[in-house]
Amino acid sequence: MAGKPKLHYFDARGRMEAIRWLLAAAGVEFEEKLLESSEDLDKLRHVFQQVPMVEIDGMKLVQTRAILNYIATKYDLYGKDMKERALTDMYTEGVADLGEMILLLPQCPPDQKNAKLTLIRERTTNRYLPACEKVLKSHGQDHMVGNKLSKADIHLVELLYYVEELDSSLLANFPLLKGLKTKVSNLPAVKKFLQPGSQRKPLGTEKTLEQARKIFKF
Repeated sequence: MAGKPKLHYFDARGRMEAIRWLLAAAGVEFEEKLLESSEDLDKLRHVFQQVPMVEIDGMKLVQTRAILNYIATKYDLYGKDMKERALTDMYTEGVADLGEMILLLPQCPPDQKNAKLTLIRERTTNRYLPACEKVLKSHGQDHMVGNKLSKADIHLVELLYYVEELDSSLLANFPLLKGLKTKVSNLPAVKKFLQPGSQRKPLGTEKTLEQARKIFKF
């Protein structure tokens, strides 16, 4: 019997959090090996000299999208055919575009932060969330693709939690997205992941950013 996937990253959301979400939603238990120093990173580095790295099924995988696609395929969260996989990828990449803006916000210079926040709010309410709301409205189904849970739903719901942390009022005009968030959040595996004490990481702090700078030397 294969062991649990082992996730190598530091103790923060970063680019590993989407992987944690996807594994959790699939009901897969995983272990974490947390980096604490640049020396830990140097010892670990594998292909392309980077993390996140996930040990799974005898492989050491890097590149976040490759990891996510493997997990989604393995646990039937990637559509039933090529067309559904293409749609799943399209929606997932759109979600990732906004997620990247939010992820990098803490690194924004203080004198640029307000402008960046304004841009994120504008893109959230005028581009990304309306597009996803329109998808759900257009087919009248409970999920983004194929009326079945996929990684597109999971990544979208993860993003909605981040948007809510930023400004809960940003979700006010998107009832179908709020419904999807509730539905996915109530899945037993996801509900467990959302509970205090789980492997879900909290909102980053200045201390988290300093730790990242120490490990990754930026």
